[in-house]
Amino acid sequence: MLSSWYLRLRDRLTEALASRESEEEGQGMVEYALILVLIAIVVIVVLAVVGHQVSNVFNNIQNGLK
Repeated sequence: MLSSWYLRLRDRLTEALASRESEEEGQGMVEYALILVLIAIVVIVVLAVVGHQVSNVFNNIQNGLK
């Protein structure tokens, strides 16, 4: 799922950059897009790992209140 989203984003950026005159501006835009994609991947992984721990904490609290 994430890889297909990344490929679509890359294709759209490639099309957008093909219409630009300056290669340097396009290169910078692609670099920013890649950085954003990498940050998004890191955030998703961190939330996946931490999400289970937070869920366990709330389950322990709920069980303690019973």
